[in-house]
Amino acid sequence: MAEKRAIFEEVTERSFSTPQGGLIERRTQGSRRAIRAWLILIFAMISAMVLVGGLTRLTDSGLSITQWKPVSGVIPPLGQAAWQHVFNLYKHSPQYKLENQGMTLAQFKFIYWWEWSHRLLGRTIGLVWAVGFFGFWAAGKIPSGWKGRLFLLGVLGGIQGAIGWWMVSSGLHGHMIAVASYRLATHLGIAFFILGLTGWFILQMSRSEAQLLQARRQGEKKLFGMSTGVLHMLFIQILLGALVAGIDAGRNYPTWPLMNGHLFPADAFMVPGGGATWRAFFENPGLVQFIHRSWGYLLVIFGLVTAFKGRRSAHAATRGAFTAMGVMLLIQMTLGIFTALYAAPLRVAIVHQAGAIVLWTLVLRARHTARYPIVGSIRKGTA
Repeated sequence: MAEKRAIFEEVTERSFSTPQGGLIERRTQGSRRAIRAWLILIFAMISAMVLVGGLTRLTDSGLSITQWKPVSGVIPPLGQAAWQHVFNLYKHSPQYKLENQGMTLAQFKFIYWWEWSHRLLGRTIGLVWAVGFFGFWAAGKIPSGWKGRLFLLGVLGGIQGAIGWWMVSSGLHGHMIAVASYRLATHLGIAFFILGLTGWFILQMSRSEAQLLQARRQGEKKLFGMSTGVLHMLFIQILLGALVAGIDAGRNYPTWPLMNGHLFPADAFMVPGGGATWRAFFENPGLVQFIHRSWGYLLVIFGLVTAFKGRRSAHAATRGAFTAMGVMLLIQMTLGIFTALYAAPLRVAIVHQAGAIVLWTLVLRARHTARYPIVGSIRKGTA
């Protein structure tokens, strides 16, 4: 029990407690550098997953595996009998009956390996996440406040696997020869959401909590808000691109800036196979591609306005990040035009999809520098 003092007792130097600094850093101890490296690996693997998924779609391979076996499915067919079994399962699918009738086993193996590789990469990402997360957790290396955020990545990855099968199953019945376009858009949208979340965590891990707190005080709110708008618009454009890919709309109008001589496509509201008019927004190739093009123009305009706004920042890193974003916007638009002009050949289409990943990353980085500027030293200045 502390010794009682008189009200007017003189206070000596011993009466003061020693101030303790670095409380923020102490609260957030952890292996930030190692976790950041682990997240970079996951980010790279998710990017590869998106590209392999795109190639799987472009080669019409996504329906070659007609069963969902999350664990045992990691083992491919071993031996002639096993191959014939999975081939016979595929023969019951609408895609085989309506489009690939007479396909040889060798041709089936080509599309099978694409889909198997896509699923294997997804399983590998899950394994890398699990080993890293539980390993860092067991070693007590996860910074305070980060367990929930890092665990969320694993949860989203599991949900994405289930949605992947929900997407595939849409093409295994009726008269479907491809997966439902809106399910494809959902699957791709969640992939980019996970990619964006992982990228943001990487950027957050690049500096200490104290540095981020100090940087946020100098953040540029308006620029951050505008870059957030660019990010949201880009996300919608990615979903629209998935709808285009889902119905092969990119191969129907190989002209630009007009669409086969029209500003607005003829028969835009005609629904293939009949149905309610609203379905044209998902199933009519002309209307879907028109919306994708139009939204792309709006994205480029607003993105360039934001990039020029970022060029006026007082911080060199922010100016550089927004310049890179603006340049990539123009590159991606050019890739989109060439994809349309050449009717979406595999190589051009996959480069366009890779461009979306690069642009997504650069928008994230620009947004982060707007919120957490990298301040130059007094000696070097901010220029």
